[in-house]
Amino acid sequence: MSGTDNSPSDLESIEKKGAPEEVQEAPAYHDDAPDGGLRAWLVVLGVWCSSFCSFGWINSIGVFQEYYQSELLVGYSAGTISWIPSLQVFFMMGMGPIIGQLYDRYGPRYLVLGGTFLHVFGLMMASLSTTYYQLLLSQGICSAVGASAIFQCSLNALHGWFSRKRGAAFGISATGSSIGGIIFPILTSRLIRSAGFPWAMRTSAFLILFLLAIANFTIASRHPPHPHPPSREQLLRPLRELNFMLVAVGIFLFTFGMFAPIDYLPVQAASVGVDATVVEYLVAILNAGSLFGRLGSGFLGDKIGRYNIFVFVCYATGVLVLGMWIPVSSTGGIAAFSALFGFFSGAYVSLLAVLVAQISPPPEIGWRTGIAFFLSAISGLVTSPICGAILVRTGGENWTGVKIFAGVFCLAGTSCVFLARLRITGWKLATVF
Repeated sequence: MSGTDNSPSDLESIEKKGAPEEVQEAPAYHDDAPDGGLRAWLVVLGVWCSSFCSFGWINSIGVFQEYYQSELLVGYSAGTISWIPSLQVFFMMGMGPIIGQLYDRYGPRYLVLGGTFLHVFGLMMASLSTTYYQLLLSQGICSAVGASAIFQCSLNALHGWFSRKRGAAFGISATGSSIGGIIFPILTSRLIRSAGFPWAMRTSAFLILFLLAIANFTIASRHPPHPHPPSREQLLRPLRELNFMLVAVGIFLFTFGMFAPIDYLPVQAASVGVDATVVEYLVAILNAGSLFGRLGSGFLGDKIGRYNIFVFVCYATGVLVLGMWIPVSSTGGIAAFSALFGFFSGAYVSLLAVLVAQISPPPEIGWRTGIAFFLSAISGLVTSPICGAILVRTGGENWTGVKIFAGVFCLAGTSCVFLARLRITGWKLATVF
């Protein structure tokens, strides 16, 4: 079996014989997914475009953190400035429950259209901004709310088109955010120097508008919306399922560790004397590594289990942060860490929604995925300020505390997901799940 989609009732039954052991096939509504065909792959194209424009844009926030600290908002502390990227992360992921409910009731069409307007409008307003509060409202809130609408409902739409190949479809789609995370940092940093900050933001907004036009024409749901509001029992049911909560809390904890390097790696590299040319490429290097990590984890997840792949590579991420980022200070070492961190942490974006869907009934996928994203948004919101406070407490030059913080939370979050996997399959490490 190459797929591992299971409704909650199926997760208790694991095959006793054969090697490797596999979770039983999911019944009924999971099996009607076409797993291919022109329409399904056009949806993948649309989701790829939305990932490029949403999470790909968010992946470039390290460039803005460095620029704001050194140029535009030089009079503000690192902790204060960090609320701009933190709010971007929070609103893009924290709108999950609201977007999920709107998606379940009305489908993706108007969400993608409205999200396109808000995302592009927010960036255009950011290009006119000259003060802290203006950037906070335009880039930190307006653009991020739009990015949330296009990102979250596009992921939810993709579930219905793939079953056995779901990991591969999500892996391919997730490369959009990696490629966006490669292009946007280079594009914006070069344009800021050559044309100025306003035109850097406008050029990015025009590129996003073009790609989101494609997304608007290609993203569609296979399942009809449920216009009736959910019952109180339906809303509370995920919170009473221990396996789901373990996964959601695991994602919440892992987000602390993942966003610390994304937010602060360029700043830390500059503080130890890394050449400015290399510093501006670090975020792009990280996302280049993530491109291969996301694609590989998606395809391998369909073969050997999505939970298995997630747990392995995310444990590796925590070990990498503690074992490599703490001692490294050379230019080559920091660049190598950036690439490796991107590669191993790629499963987070590629498989996050898939982990939730695998233990959720399809009619509730939007709501449950939204809960998981909301919890991760809370940690994404406070990661940068916490790291900034750690830096202030250690004199602003000792990065060991930030690095330990990141590594420990990566390991803690992965352990929660691993515990959920053990509760479902038992200590059968060969089980495909």
